[in-house]
Amino acid sequence: MILSVYLGIMFAAAMIISSIGFKKYVWFISLGYGFSISGEGILMLILYGKDKVLDAGTLLCCLAMVLYGFRLGGFLAYREFKMTSYNKNMVGEIKETVPFYVKILIWVTCALLYVLQILPVFYRLQNGCGSDLWTYIGMAVMLGGIILESAADLQKNKAKKINPKRFVDTGLYRFVRCPNYLGEMLFWTGVFVSGIGAVYGWQWLPVSIGYLGIIFVMFSGARRLEIRQNKNYGNDPVYQKYVKTVPILIPFIPLYSVEKHKWLVG
Repeated sequence: MILSVYLGIMFAAAMIISSIGFKKYVWFISLGYGFSISGEGILMLILYGKDKVLDAGTLLCCLAMVLYGFRLGGFLAYREFKMTSYNKNMVGEIKETVPFYVKILIWVTCALLYVLQILPVFYRLQNGCGSDLWTYIGMAVMLGGIILESAADLQKNKAKKINPKRFVDTGLYRFVRCPNYLGEMLFWTGVFVSGIGAVYGWQWLPVSIGYLGIIFVMFSGARRLEIRQNKNYGNDPVYQKYVKTVPILIPFIPLYSVEKHKWLVG
């Protein structure tokens, strides 16, 4: 009973926080995403702190989610409200209006995905497993993802201030064209790893759906970015050389384009 009640609370919280998307529907998957993950991390601290099942490892995992979500949500909010050049570039890229029923569908689907994503840590707490080696390995990978994504965002921000009309191919962008998305995938890989030894039986099904779901979203995001950059810089020979020699999402893996993979929608 506690399991279903707690999951219901987590889902309700994700619904409430991500409802910001009704103001601007893209916020369902941007501001609503980041702050929902922070909210879920805080909720787990509240729900399981009173039951004394939190220990050092699980505490750090929950705090990493809070940090991850606030960092991402804060960065996206800054970009949304302070970076006029970004908003100008996005004109025409995102539909201004969508039918209300589509907003409802996006809202519910996103909130559900956000809950599925945090399940490895949730189940470790719910199953009363405490921390083990996998918890700390996962935590280290999560922290690496936060650092990578933060560094990538800062480097891109700095490069765009110097030359807003040029694509970014410096710093981390020399090794992979979407290091921020790579940081996202690394973070959620850490969350997934943290559940090893604490997730049992059928619980692996929703855990796997959540992990594969966010990986799919990241590849879809990389495809959208590639299409937009090809449109903006496609005639630049330096850009053409860049995209043919630098992997799009995973370093050292010779995957240079996902534009033709139309099944990567999002």
